[in-house]
Parts: sequence; C-alpha cells; structure tokens
Amino acid sequence: MEEQEQKREQEQEQEQHPVTLFGNPVFFARQRKAASMFKKYAKKYHYDENASYPLFSEDNRVIGPFLGVRNVVSGAAIEKVDADRSIVIGTVRMGYGYYRTAMAVASAANSMGLVPYWFDLLAFKTPGARLIAHLERIDNVRSRLSQRSKLFDTVMWNLLMGKANKRVEKNYPMMMLCRLFTDIYKDLPPDIPFVGTHPWPTMAAVHVKMKNVINAIPDNCPLGLHLTPGALHTVQSPSAYFGFRTLKDMGSSGEIPKGIPANEIALVGHYVDHELVANVEVDCQARLRRIQSKEPRRVLISVGGAGAQQRLYVDLVKSLMPSIQDGRVVLFINFGGHTKIWELLKRDVLGVEAAAKHHVDWAETVRFAQSTIADDVAGVHTFLNDDTFAAVYTTNLLMRSSDILITNPGELAYYPIPTLFLRRVGGHEAWGAIRGSELGYATVECESAPQALQCLDMLLQEDDLLTMYCEHIVKLKQMGIYDGAYRVVELAMERKTQQ
Repeated sequence: MEEQEQKREQEQEQEQHPVTLFGNPVFFARQRKAASMFKKYAKKYHYDENASYPLFSEDNRVIGPFLGVRNVVSGAAIEKVDADRSIVIGTVRMGYGYYRTAMAVASAANSMGLVPYWFDLLAFKTPGARLIAHLERIDNVRSRLSQRSKLFDTVMWNLLMGKANKRVEKNYPMMMLCRLFTDIYKDLPPDIPFVGTHPWPTMAAVHVKMKNVINAIPDNCPLGLHLTPGALHTVQSPSAYFGFRTLKDMGSSGEIPKGIPANEIALVGHYVDHELVANVEVDCQARLRRIQSKEPRRVLISVGGAGAQQRLYVDLVKSLMPSIQDGRVVLFINFGGHTKIWELLKRDVLGVEAAAKHHVDWAETVRFAQSTIADDVAGVHTFLNDDTFAAVYTTNLLMRSSDILITNPGELAYYPIPTLFLRRVGGHEAWGAIRGSELGYATVECESAPQALQCLDMLLQEDDLLTMYCEHIVKLKQMGIYDGAYRVVELAMERKTQQ
C-alpha cells in the first residue's frame, strides 16, 4: 500500500511538473535537487552568467603537426574561430580517455580537409573549470583506491561506475549543472559542428542551443551519465546501440523506459585515428613478418591517466626482464605524467633502470617512435611527459611498431593492435574487453596478475594467438569497424548541410 501511495504521489508531481528525458519523467524531487546543486556550486565557484570570454584559436604545438589541431583559447587576439570547413571538438582533461577519443575525431577531421578546433573546458579559468578540477581529483583518488582495496572496488567503485549512474532520471541534476560551463560558449559560432567526447561539454553546447551537436559516447557500457538529450548520439558497437536505443535498465523504479528515438542515435564503429586506420595492413604485415622470422616481440604498456594498477605493472615488468635481457622482447612503457610509477619500477624491478633508455623530450620521442616502424629496436624504452597531449599521443605513435598492447579495457580497447586486457578499472570497462575478445583482436579480461602473466607468456612464446589477432584486425578494417571517427565527422557535416 505504501509503495502504491508513493507511486501515485510521484505521478501527481509529474503531472504538475512535466520535465522529461527522452519522454521519461523527471520527478519534482530530482528537479529540486538539480536546482539546489546548481545554486550551491554557482555560489561556491562564483559563477556569473553575464561573464564574457572572447574566443580565439592558436596552434597546438604537440599534436597540431600531426592532426592539424588548433586550441580554442580566451583572452588573446590571435585568430578567430572560423565556422567554415571546421569542427569543434569538446572534451575534458579527466584522465586520458576523453582526450584519446577527441584525438581520433580530430585526426579523421584533418584527413577530410577540416580544421579541428580543440575545446577543453579545463583550458579556461572559469568557475566551471574549477568545479571540474575538484571532481577530477575525487575521481582519480577513487580509481587508484579501487585497485588497492577489493572491498572498496566491490562496494563503492563498481557501484559508482555502473548502477549509481545508470538511470537516466538520476543523472538529471548533473545535466542541469552543466549550465555552469556555458559561459565560455557565447563566442562560438552557433552553427559550427560540435562533437563532444565527454557528456559535460556536449550538454553545455545543447544548453546554449548550438545547432549541430554530436555526443560521441566513448563507452561500450550503456549508462545514463553519457546521455545528452538534444544531441545526436554515436556509439561504437551494436550492443551499445541496443543498450542506449532502448535505455535498458535506465528507467525509474524498475520501469521499462521509453528509448532514444532512432533519429537521435547512430552506430558508427570504433573511434580510431586516421594514421592508424590507414596503416592497418602495413603494420599487421610487419607484425606477421616479425613472428615468422622470430624477431623480438615488441610489448607496449600504456599507463592510464589515473595511474591505477601500479603493483600489476611491477609484476608484468619483472616477468619480462629475463626475456628483455636475452634479446627476445622489447618493452615500451608510456608512463604519461606518472613519474611515481617509474620510480616504483626502479625500486622494485631489478635491472630495469640499467636496461632502460628514458625518453622525456617530445621531439626526440617523436623521432624515436617513427624510427621504430622501419628499424630494429632493443631493450627497455620508457616515456614520461607531463603534457597531456604528449602523454596520450605517445601511445598512438608507438602502436604502429608494437606487437602487443597491454592496457585496461577502457578507451584503448577499440584500437587495431593485438591487445592483452588487464583487470578493469571500474565495472563499466568489462564491455570493452568483451568487444575486443569477441571480434578476435584481443584477449579476454585478465582479472588477476597470474592470469595476465599466463596470457602474456603465451603471446610471447607461441604464435597462434598473435597471428589470429593480426589477421582479424585486417578483416575488421575491411568491414569498416574502425571507421567510427570518420563517420562522426561525416554525420556532423551532413547535418550542417541539411541545416
């Protein structure tokens, strides 16, 4: 009886306050929470809706030479943002994943003759940027703690990265809070195509009524937190398309929700950079040649933005050292900006410091990575760079000449390189490993260090798995699986033409 009475009260509230998300009701209690959150953070971070930020663009000195990227900045009269033959890519520097997806879209746009403008909410000194920085610090601490405490991982982290953010209606307060980010959008041309690789800049673009907004969802696990009502949603896999199309398990109180209309969602394929897609056949042929000629296997470990799984990296490198020392394995480790993890390896892995060549200069890193595509290489090569663009793109540069990528099944799960999946960092990443293993270019998720070491040993000592992965990658390219970034840009330009 009590449940029936509560449901009747909710229905009455909804009749009085008809706010909906894709036709699904947002109850008044949630609307009040959204208003309260906005008021709280607007006051805390001194938000002024009348603030003005004149926008200009400047060359991106790190990835600009590769991807044609120009950074959107404020306060310096350099060059205005031009809506003609260009696209704005909205992202947030939280970890490395959102930057990685944004780089894939920028690379595709550049290959198609467009100017990709990089629009990072954290690049501006605004109340919204201060709020995001606060949220990122909390997220990184939780991510690292999840790898050290199984209890925290089970009770808290998987809940936060899954069920707690799944319901569409429950995410309404954060959707409304994105109004705090709109102050820097005022000077953007309203008709310029806007592709967001994070829901916050995408939602802010919808709030200011930009005409052509695409929400490039980077995750294969359908969650309400990724949604942006008013934008065109793009996804990388059929399972993600089904999950977001139906909004499965995203309704309130166990109800079956109304889904996203078919004209507001598109299956596009994996978001992969043009320079990687264009060279799939050449790079896989080189891998197969190295397998057949018994050349050293090249292993690439890419440390994520949160710097999680530190002890696992120690175990992996320890197991590789004998093979590195006798010339059977070459190891690339991209630490990004995580100096502490390199210090941990030097302390706990005997011989790694003496065997390593350290790369910290960006220009030298680029030259070295490009040389490895055609030249022989040996030993351990470590890469450190505090610049987020360099930290992310170093992995891209090294992918082409690597035989095996070792990573957690996050945004790197969708790239055309044989991949060993480590334990997930958050329950939502499970679907990335399922996707890669089913398509035949990656292992299943290795949930423990012994399992990861067993898979790694098999990939290094035997030929069948690595050969199979290379052959499948070539087939997947022919099927268009890796064309997601191109398709996102095509959709943006098609919508612009229609408008």
